[in-house]
Amino acid sequence: MAILTTAPAAAPAPDAPAPSRPRRRPSARRRMEGRAFYAFISPWLAGTVLLTLFPLVYAFVISMTNWDGISPSFSWVGLGNYGDVLVDPGTWASLGRTGVLAAIVVPITIVGSLLLAVLLNQRVRGRTWFRSFIYLPAIVPPVAATLTWKLIFDRDTGALNGLLAQLGLDAVDWFNGDAVFGVLIVVMLWGIGGGVIINLAALQDVSAELTEAAVLDGANAAQRFWHVTLPAISPVILFQTITTTIGALQTFVPALLLSPASGAAAITAVPEANQIFMIDVYAKYFAYSQYGPASAMLWLFFLAILLVTVLTFKIGGRTVFYAVDPSEKGR
Repeated sequence: MAILTTAPAAAPAPDAPAPSRPRRRPSARRRMEGRAFYAFISPWLAGTVLLTLFPLVYAFVISMTNWDGISPSFSWVGLGNYGDVLVDPGTWASLGRTGVLAAIVVPITIVGSLLLAVLLNQRVRGRTWFRSFIYLPAIVPPVAATLTWKLIFDRDTGALNGLLAQLGLDAVDWFNGDAVFGVLIVVMLWGIGGGVIINLAALQDVSAELTEAAVLDGANAAQRFWHVTLPAISPVILFQTITTTIGALQTFVPALLLSPASGAAAITAVPEANQIFMIDVYAKYFAYSQYGPASAMLWLFFLAILLVTVLTFKIGGRTVFYAVDPSEKGR
């Protein structure tokens, strides 16, 4: 009787390519989801192209010309505007004031918002009202907030000079001299409540297990905050540092509205102490019709802010702790 046997299948050659699977065509549902995705992000894409990318390219083109913003004729000057801007003492003076402003406002905002968030995170009666009161200034439009503080600091009718008079002190002209720079700092710190809410949300997301473990190890409140809470919320602090720095460097509206004059004359009447970089750019555009140099200043400022942001990421990234390694996400 014959026994039928089957020969074992031959092993594929080691160099033979793996059989390729036929590529599936996306289903109708996947195509519909894709179209819905692009439909939902289309307003953002249109806004990015029309309000960000196009102005950047247009400003770069103008920075290569001597256009005055009115005349239809202009000539190309190449990188001449950039050279003129870099050797202009006024540019460096305004940039220095902007740096001083950011160096004062950013640390106070970061540290102050964190301390207020820690206080408001305590279990005390009425903390919801306190949180609302702290956050309320952050939702006030910048123009309204600046004009309100301008009324408070007014030399003749302001509430602050009225208080000084009650104390037997002389009235201060807050909008002339170096005093106006202090007023600008106060106006910018007025909206600190936004950072408080972000820090408060981060504090409430700190792992309770880590805090309890630190308590069992005998750590006091200061040690728990420094070794547990602060590392846990360090990504939020880095985020706020970057956004607050960019916002401080781009300050414009408060400095312009704190000018003693109003209307079209406000830009040329800004006190020297408040002539920060964006005020200098605005003046070149609309007061002196120097569109080429102004556009060159904007592009140089854009590159400077980009450099500051990258350096902040590099330096701050060494002290930031993530619950999940960023390199492992998406794997």
